[in-house]
Amino acid sequence: MATKFDVIVIGAGPAGYHAAIRAAQLGLKTACIDKWLDSNDKPAYGGTCLNVGCIPSKALLDASHKFSEAKNDFADIGIISKGLEIDVPVMIARKDTIVSNLTKGVAGLFKANGVTTFEGTAILHAGCSVEFTSHKGDKESLQADHIVIATGSVPVEIPPCPITDDLIVDSTGALDLSAVPKRLGVIGAGVIGLELGSVWNRLGSKVVVLEALDEFLPLVDAQVAREALKQFKKQGMDIRLGARVTGAEVKGKKVKVLYSDAEGEKSETFDVLVVAVGRKPYTQDLLAPDSGVTLDERGYIYVNDLCSTDAPGVYAVGDVVRGPMLAHKGMEEGLMVVERIAGKKPLVNYDCVPAVVYTHPEIAWVGKSEQELKANGEQYVTGSFPMAASGRAMAANDTVGLIKVIADAQTDRILGVHMIGAHTSELIAEAVIAMEFGASAEDLGLTMFAHPTLSEGLHEAALAVSGHAIHVVSKKRKK
Repeated sequence: MATKFDVIVIGAGPAGYHAAIRAAQLGLKTACIDKWLDSNDKPAYGGTCLNVGCIPSKALLDASHKFSEAKNDFADIGIISKGLEIDVPVMIARKDTIVSNLTKGVAGLFKANGVTTFEGTAILHAGCSVEFTSHKGDKESLQADHIVIATGSVPVEIPPCPITDDLIVDSTGALDLSAVPKRLGVIGAGVIGLELGSVWNRLGSKVVVLEALDEFLPLVDAQVAREALKQFKKQGMDIRLGARVTGAEVKGKKVKVLYSDAEGEKSETFDVLVVAVGRKPYTQDLLAPDSGVTLDERGYIYVNDLCSTDAPGVYAVGDVVRGPMLAHKGMEEGLMVVERIAGKKPLVNYDCVPAVVYTHPEIAWVGKSEQELKANGEQYVTGSFPMAASGRAMAANDTVGLIKVIADAQTDRILGVHMIGAHTSELIAEAVIAMEFGASAEDLGLTMFAHPTLSEGLHEAALAVSGHAIHVVSKKRKK
């Protein structure tokens, strides 16, 4: 006889564990099935984000930034540092400790909230029935009124560059290098490729990024993308656009990469090659033929605006469904679904999903870009503020970047905010809140910001929309 639950969540990444914990808080009998095992074959909740994604990459990004800052910038503020070295094993060990603490924290939250956990794999059948198989091979039948699929995503592999154990690696392998490679190749100039490339570039690698697209960061506002490319090149990253990789060959302890660009066929040799060309939804061995859940043409689980699948009582959230593959987007979808299961009626505002590239300078945005608005024929006005004019940025010796506010030309409602600079991953939240409440640029301009702060840049950019910026000369607007 099957064990019965109100809700079964499949996957314990950010989308899944948020859904499971909130469901339990709402009084629903909840189970969560997760298959992740750490390097010691122990269950490790948190999915890609906590184990091999968001968290470990930020640990390495922060450590490498501190090293680079001490090496290259401290002298400017009167701090003399000599003989600096990087201890890669210590840096990696610290990253692993952070990951372990957080994954154990999720396990503790499951226990505290009364979520029943199952470590192993799940196959979804018709009628919200789940066939569970533990890591030891034991099988058990589970039944629920509602199923929430949150199985996440995995790195995309490309035929020309099959992953090896140490020389050709994906984003996971790039987090565990034992030493700084002299030459590091990165295929893909997206978020993952730029972040991982930044880590090892700061630590001394000669980093070459090969990007098939001719445009750099096409989803980012073009002005911000241009500034980002300028800064990354200034930092020593060799970013080659329109470079299509056609093959890779391992020779000894080197990787020879073949690629083509506008000039013809070329090759480069690296100590390590990182394949970071994106991620794809993970549904392997998950759906039985009778599950009733359908996939779209790209392999995502098909859902409506409320994350319902074609199967009654079955929902899907996070990376496995349409939309940006962002942990926070999945979290909000997971919370929305279980709240609605419990009889509440929240919605996810997909117009206010922030995105961040955690390089230095950081890139952050929410809403529409100028190129998107132009393509749609929408009328808009912009205001921007260079961080070089920020007193707080000057004091912090970190003046690279700008903040741009885009508003509707008629209503002044904020349509998008785009930033590049220090701590923009934190600053973007102010813009998200403003847009969530339907604020106008004038509303932000009338809001009091603490001085001196980096966030004043957002205030000034909002004022610049109407030509009223104080700390830069802004273009006057018609009244």
